[in-house]
Amino acid sequence: MNKYILGAIVLSAMITFLLRALPFLLFKEKELPEWLKKIEKKLPMTIMAVIVYCLKDLRTQMTTLFFPCFLACLTVVFTYKWKKNTFLSIILSTVVYMIFIRL
Repeated sequence: MNKYILGAIVLSAMITFLLRALPFLLFKEKELPEWLKKIEKKLPMTIMAVIVYCLKDLRTQMTTLFFPCFLACLTVVFTYKWKKNTFLSIILSTVVYMIFIRL
């Protein structure tokens, strides 16, 4: 790998890290605005709505992907209702989906 490509990768990683860390560095002492707190409370249900939106094309793939998608969506819903953890429900549903598309 030549130095130009390696430099581009390192520079991209640094810029990405700084862009993600910058809000935490700038606003670590400040209180969140009310509108952002409201969004934060609604975000898990918004993610669930996005999952339902992803099922809109399932009709055309009914034979091969219906069962894995259906089980993955059920996993998301029940895991979130059970543990109230968005990250866990997304990871578990991805694992379920990947297992069932390989069977």
